[in-house]
Amino acid sequence: MQMQMPFFPSNTKYFNPTTGVFEKDNFVYYLHNGLPIFCHDVKDHNSFRFITANLVVTNLCIPSEIARVFGVSSRSIQLNAKALREKGTDWFLKRVETRGKCNKFTSESFQQAQQMLSAGKTNIEVAEALNVSESSIRYHIKKGRLKKNY
Repeated sequence: MQMQMPFFPSNTKYFNPTTGVFEKDNFVYYLHNGLPIFCHDVKDHNSFRFITANLVVTNLCIPSEIARVFGVSSRSIQLNAKALREKGTDWFLKRVETRGKCNKFTSESFQQAQQMLSAGKTNIEVAEALNVSESSIRYHIKKGRLKKNY
């Protein structure tokens, strides 16, 4: 049997001598010995976390190699690998992204907060009535989502 040499595209960034990654047409492709093993959309962060964790769990890469190529922390790669071992693939692929989103303020509570602020209530009174922190009221006023009558 004749062995084939691995061929990597010219724009490949290498994790190690056998594993690399490259981007083409808004997709990220992961290669092992020149053959594609995974791909995902550039904006699909959950798939990125799953695939990089999978590379660590299957011993194709170590966290520091992935961290070096992508510019992320090695610790986050380790935590994702631990989550893959303990919680499985569904934890990555079926979870709803909630980071950076306000979980207590709904459009209804924004309206209530604005009515209270317009009626002359203080930030603390509004926060207590809506069961949120006073700092979140200040934050939304600063961002312009709520307006306060002075």
